[in-house]
Amino acid sequence: MSSNASAPSPGQTDSSRWAQLGFGVACMVAASNIQYSWTQFVPEIQKAHGWERAAIQTAFSIFVVVQTWCTPFVGALIDKFGPRLLVLFGGVLTGLAWVINSYATTLPGFYVGAVVGGLGVGAVYATCINNAIKWFPDRRGLGVGLTAAGYGSGTILTVIPIANMIASSGYQAAFFTFGVIQGIVIVVFASFLRAPRPGVVKYSASVTQSRRDYTLGEALQTRVFWVMLAMFTGTVTGGLMAVAQLSVIAEDLGVRNLEINFYFFTMAALPFALMMNTIVNGLSRPMFGWLSDHIGRELVMFIAFSLEAVGILALGWYGANPWAFVVLSGIVFFAWGEVYSLFSATAGDTFGTKNIGTIYGLLYCAKGVAALLVPFGNVLMERTGTWTSVLYTMAALDLSAALAAILILRPMRRRLAKEDIARAA
Repeated sequence: MSSNASAPSPGQTDSSRWAQLGFGVACMVAASNIQYSWTQFVPEIQKAHGWERAAIQTAFSIFVVVQTWCTPFVGALIDKFGPRLLVLFGGVLTGLAWVINSYATTLPGFYVGAVVGGLGVGAVYATCINNAIKWFPDRRGLGVGLTAAGYGSGTILTVIPIANMIASSGYQAAFFTFGVIQGIVIVVFASFLRAPRPGVVKYSASVTQSRRDYTLGEALQTRVFWVMLAMFTGTVTGGLMAVAQLSVIAEDLGVRNLEINFYFFTMAALPFALMMNTIVNGLSRPMFGWLSDHIGRELVMFIAFSLEAVGILALGWYGANPWAFVVLSGIVFFAWGEVYSLFSATAGDTFGTKNIGTIYGLLYCAKGVAALLVPFGNVLMERTGTWTSVLYTMAALDLSAALAAILILRPMRRRLAKEDIARAA
């Protein structure tokens, strides 16, 4: 692996790639509601139909599984069709998913909406992340982090409007209205997307990056890939449980509707926590990504995963206090958000960019595996009668991944770098 930089060719301005980044972020913002606003709809759907929580949350698991497991196929199509067509296709499906939910009166109806939404968001997410990896090899952590931040914090623009519409017009009207809006926004900005021409971007002078482009088969033969997959699965499992169950946890802890008073406004603990969590979840992705560009990916993983574990444990101990619930859930979301910038950047650094859509797409399937474990959070809570057992499990997964980043992944990537240098020589 070399760190020699190559300058952009004439006509390839730095401003053009920042514009591409902005278009991708806008698409990610519009696609974020399906995952991060779902928790607001679950209690209303349960009240309207009387279904069990676990059955309703199965729709969330289906969405995440489809979204993640379609990404290897999306990645394989990016180089063939380009980012524009795939994101246009994803935008149509993303809007259609919530329109389907607005008419659904049975659980299978919501499951169909989850499948359509998973395909749509999968196309948008995988393509925009792939585009950021290719446009920003010299600032890969920052570029991917900003793109992922659009998905992680995009709901800050809609969390209150959605809550207000659910309260005033019902969850069906909220599904339909915001489904149409988000679909249109993605389609509009997708029309401006394009991939960089080969050889027109510069590489990092401070982070070791591969000049060798691994094929998917070659990547699968490395132990680095499988260690990253295991770490990704462990950390995402805890975060997805928090995303999907936060509203339910708040209700069971008795803080869902408790008001937090400020000098200038009053807000219930849950919506305030959701609003703050979307902010910190988004901020963490570019911040940790930028930091990893300077001090290394694995060290930042260790810091973030350890912080998340501490936040999860503290949430179980002190979450019954509304102020503590807001602050501690914010810490959890802050530390969790970076997984989507660090793992993609690390994959690009390790395996090159020619086939990164397929390679990271398969690595991203860890999120789909984790989604299958989300309903077991409800089951474990019902068996034990407390969320403490669930939170302890989440913290253990995070601590294991934090130690693996330093003790296993970092030396393993260094050995692979030396092997690539020797092979090139």
